[in-house]
Amino acid sequence: MITTPVSFASKLPQVGTTIFTVMSKLAADVGAINLSQGFPDFQAEPALFEAVDRAMREGHNQYPPMAGLPALRQAIAAKVQALYGRAYDPDSEITVTAGGTQSLFTAIAAFVRPGDEVIVFEPVYDSYVPAIETVGGKAVAVPLTFPEFSYDWAAVKQAISAKTRMIIVNSPHNPTGSLMGPADLAELSALVDGTDIVVLSDEVYEHITFDGVRHESLARHDALAARTLIVSSFGKTYHITGWKIAYCYGPAALMAEFRKVHQFNVFTVHGPSQYGIAEYMQEPRRHLGLADFYAQKRDFFRAQLEGSRFELLPCRGTYFQLARYDKISDLPEAQFAEWLTREAGVAAIPVSAFYANGRNDGVVRFCFAKKEETLAAAGERLRRL
Repeated sequence: MITTPVSFASKLPQVGTTIFTVMSKLAADVGAINLSQGFPDFQAEPALFEAVDRAMREGHNQYPPMAGLPALRQAIAAKVQALYGRAYDPDSEITVTAGGTQSLFTAIAAFVRPGDEVIVFEPVYDSYVPAIETVGGKAVAVPLTFPEFSYDWAAVKQAISAKTRMIIVNSPHNPTGSLMGPADLAELSALVDGTDIVVLSDEVYEHITFDGVRHESLARHDALAARTLIVSSFGKTYHITGWKIAYCYGPAALMAEFRKVHQFNVFTVHGPSQYGIAEYMQEPRRHLGLADFYAQKRDFFRAQLEGSRFELLPCRGTYFQLARYDKISDLPEAQFAEWLTREAGVAAIPVSAFYANGRNDGVVRFCFAKKEETLAAAGERLRRL
């Protein structure tokens, strides 16, 4: 190990290795079934691999345009208009990015300056706050209600100040699986009306909603769409999280600022994959069938925990299931998650990791984006507790 003579003050002194990396490593170390980190253990359709392979062999191996392959941006625009009824210009309002996390960081870096405040909702996905703090902003956390995980708009109104630059919303919500409804969009719109607040909407699980409830994208709402950057993810939609390809779309004036940062923190994204995805997107069933696909996995996993001592909370979207464990243990969440991995052989994520103050409600998050045999094996172990 090299010792450096350089002294410096960390920009993120409180940040260590993410809980997802920690729990996945622990699962691998002890041979546990990994239901912690959010990635599938099954393959995408061969047609997608074949399309990317064909693009490579046809010579599409150099830099694509900075904003993304035109054919891919056109396919994204067509999908968004079909789903949400709003037309975004592929040339000026859509950018392909190196994963959802890069989209989120780029949007934050483009608009948040030192001293600005950004409202986030706890439990909050773990990349938001470090991104805000890296560019000198301050995260202002507003808790979602427990255990419903709904929005307290009166609390949001109190949190808004003259320094508020951005509000970040996430629906379907990771880690809770809750959804924003039309009334939430109306409340949010009323709060930001007449301000210069930019809204950043993390919608990477947009196609994974259950029980016939539609995803309320902010693109559906006229006033919000005019001030919002929206992030979605091919990784989540097409079971290719390791490819790290996503996209961001929003009004041209906001996207112009977004691209100023994008061109210097990543410039462009893997070319053959863009060609392959653009071809693969031409069949809408591949994203329209996702809700039913994951609803079956949700129901299968919940059935595996029948007869266990876990109390399952509602799951309205995403591929995550929250469960209370107070009938099993009184350990704090982080300690329980470690115990569960080592002793029961199933890895989960403590929801306390999504709170700045380490709040402990006795809840862990399981990922059910797995093969049925994986979920069945995990269920057998969890029912023994």
